Amino acid sequence: MFSLSELAPLNQHQSRCKLLKPWWEVFMDYLVVLMLMTSVLACTEQLSRDRVVCIPLDPLVPPNTSNHSPSSNREASTPSSKTPNHVPRNISPNTHTTARGRRTHLVYQQYIYISQVCYHEALPLCSRFFPYMAMLQSLVLVASGSFWLHFPHTSARIEHFLAILSKCCESPWTSQALSHAARQESIQEKEVVEERPPPQPPLSSNSSSAPVVRTRGSSIDSGTDSPLLKRLDSASFTPPSPCPSAHSCHSNISSLSLGSQVNFPSSKPSLVVDSPRQVISLDKSDGEQTRALFERVRKFRSHSESADVIYKVYLAQTVFKLLMVTVIFSYTIPLLSSLSFTHTCRPEEEALVGYTTFECIHVLSSLLRKLLLAYLTLLGLYGLLNLYTLSWILHSSLRQYSFHSLKDLCSLRDVPDLRNDLAFLLHMLDQYDPLLAQRLSVFLSPVTESRLLEESLERRWGEEKLRSMSSVDSEGSSRLQLVALPRLPPALFTLNQLHVLKLELITEARFTAQVANMKSLRELHLYHCSAAVDPGALGVLQERLEVLHLTFTQASEIPGWVTSLRGLHELHLSGRLSSDNGVGRSWALGSLRQLRHLRVLVIRGMLQRIPGELCEVAGSLVRLEVFNEGTRLLVLTGLKRMVDLTELLLQDCQLERLPSALLSLTNLRTLDLQHNNLRTLEELLSLAALRRLSCLRLAYNRVLALPASVAVLRGLELLDLSNNQLQSLPPALFTLHRLRKLFLAGNLLAVLPAEVKALQLLTELDLSGNRLEKLPSQLFSSCLELHILNVAHNSLSALPRGVAALSRLCRLDLRSNSLEDLPAELGSCPGLHGGGLLVEDWLFLSLPPRVRDFLSRSCPPSGAYSEGNSRPESDSFPYFSPTQWSFSSALESQI
Repeated sequence: MFSLSELAPLNQHQSRCKLLKPWWEVFMDYLVVLMLMTSVLACTEQLSRDRVVCIPLDPLVPPNTSNHSPSSNREASTPSSKTPNHVPRNISPNTHTTARGRRTHLVYQQYIYISQVCYHEALPLCSRFFPYMAMLQSLVLVASGSFWLHFPHTSARIEHFLAILSKCCESPWTSQALSHAARQESIQEKEVVEERPPPQPPLSSNSSSAPVVRTRGSSIDSGTDSPLLKRLDSASFTPPSPCPSAHSCHSNISSLSLGSQVNFPSSKPSLVVDSPRQVISLDKSDGEQTRALFERVRKFRSHSESADVIYKVYLAQTVFKLLMVTVIFSYTIPLLSSLSFTHTCRPEEEALVGYTTFECIHVLSSLLRKLLLAYLTLLGLYGLLNLYTLSWILHSSLRQYSFHSLKDLCSLRDVPDLRNDLAFLLHMLDQYDPLLAQRLSVFLSPVTESRLLEESLERRWGEEKLRSMSSVDSEGSSRLQLVALPRLPPALFTLNQLHVLKLELITEARFTAQVANMKSLRELHLYHCSAAVDPGALGVLQERLEVLHLTFTQASEIPGWVTSLRGLHELHLSGRLSSDNGVGRSWALGSLRQLRHLRVLVIRGMLQRIPGELCEVAGSLVRLEVFNEGTRLLVLTGLKRMVDLTELLLQDCQLERLPSALLSLTNLRTLDLQHNNLRTLEELLSLAALRRLSCLRLAYNRVLALPASVAVLRGLELLDLSNNQLQSLPPALFTLHRLRKLFLAGNLLAVLPAEVKALQLLTELDLSGNRLEKLPSQLFSSCLELHILNVAHNSLSALPRGVAALSRLCRLDLRSNSLEDLPAELGSCPGLHGGGLLVEDWLFLSLPPRVRDFLSRSCPPSGAYSEGNSRPESDSFPYFSPTQWSFSSALESQI
């Protein structure tokens, strides 16, 4: 869709359409106009002077017959009062003898009547209707001459093409790009000339003159300055101004070509003022309009190259005009003989006029014959031009267009070849002026678009702006994120203090050798950004880069240079890595064996198996994370060979049992199987071989019961069983004396066993979202190391007074319970002051004033402990929301 402001008025469109008319089309238009004028002249003459004049040749009853009627005798005896209109041709006007001519005995009205009758009966159709037929034929040829410009399926493309061509000629970037190309051509030619050894003049014994350095343009003595050099030195080079017309384009390009042929002597390099980067930068508005024009040309090219409608319509129009000329000649040439001066007429009104035969003359026969000959001559020239057009169409490859001549002229060697309608329009445009196609080629060149983007990025994304966009995280690392840029701004490589660089949706990101200036760069994020790396920059990234995050759609988008980053410690891959149809091998995990220092590999994809090539990734890999996005992980045998793993995370893999491949991971310390479909944990007994396992996370599964075999995990320090369907806890759980963190939120527990007192090293206990009505007193008398206790969203009716023994308690969450009051012994827990107690406001007011003052110390006076306040989050303290509580209640009702 295009805005109404882009549409040109009708008169401008008519004047611009001539750009697409070759010389033969223009000549045919003039011929059609002449034919139309000839037919109009014939019509005018025929309407004003067309008539016939007739005289009788023989009477119905001869005058000398004896059978005369009385009226005839009376007429014969009485001389006529009127002079006969016809005098016989055999009577001489000088003779004095009696006239021998025959009287016609007709009156003036009878002559008029006979002339009208004979005009329709004796005069040929060609004499009567040729002017009108010629005018009709001319009008048809006029309409068919420009039909391809106004056909509904072609006019829109042609108007759009002409509008784009006008914008290309008016754009300041066009002249700048052409001048830049001309300067490059001049520099290349000068380098070629300088590489050639200068001709050595013959040396004579008495010659003492200084050596002369000759160039292609002139011969300059090295010891003196010529006026040409002085004039060039004093004049500053200015690029040509934008010109919308072909003549101005021609003059600008000609001036550039002449200027580019000037060569300076090598002994005076200071006189060379041309350089590839000496260009006038566009302002912001011109730059945006130029980028929009590039996009508009790209869209029009993709649209017009999809079909060849204009070519077919023009070919059909040419064939139609040629057929019209053939048909007109076929029935018009035989009519030339019909345009005679005299005609014999035999009307059927003998009784009315008394004569059977009349001889008539046509007044316009001679003029019409000449006009018909002139018309046929013009029509013949018209037909010859159509034959030439048809031969040009059939012998030329009009659906293919190449810029070979323009590439040689302006060094625009990257301009692509065009096809179909766009190629045909450019062929037609070349017939008017090839320089117009040259201006359009500027916006078809990827190199000129790249130069425009570079200038725009240099102007809009300078070093100061990039530094202002950088942020510093809690660890003191400088971070910068760039989103949706066409390419990397050159000023980016000057940020020597940048640690983390995030690039997102950058179409043509390229790391050049200037990345060596980024001495602090250690982490790189590429979000849907297929970055390229120059050979000079690859060595720098291999040495410095430690963390790499890649987000992609298909595995084929992973850059190949990733496999050579031998200094990489962490690699994060996020995208489709399905192993269907061999795609799992397409991302070439086996080729990552060069990453000798890789320790962490994070995969966010849709794998159906753990690739066996993972064991070849790196001998130092200690952490593997797989987020499978709900795709079922069927084959896990590849884990058996990864014996050095210490941390394994398999989330959202639709696992229903503990994988048997875990038995081989004897060095495993952390096992995370959250967000799966585990229903039973009977395989926990097989984990006895994992003597170093200290962290087990099984949250967000469907576990119904915890088996007694959990006791074999004696080294366990963290157990997360949150958001399952546990209704009771086995006594074997409390034999894990090293357990420090126990998360049981979001289950169906109604009782906490008193055996919890055996967990004397417990520091965090989360029981939120269950059905607990009371807490055992042994919890407060034995678990003295408890720091965090969360019993929110339960049915507690009272809190034991033994809570005072938890001197190290710093966070206690009692919200959404059935408590009526709080024990005053909470004041004996010094860690709860300052926001460590989370209860409702009305419940907090039930405490004695002294206790309230103690607990509210170092916190806001009102609303500090309200239910609506957000509590501080901790990575090791999962929070159970009211939504989760509702889910547990609904699940309980179903059971």
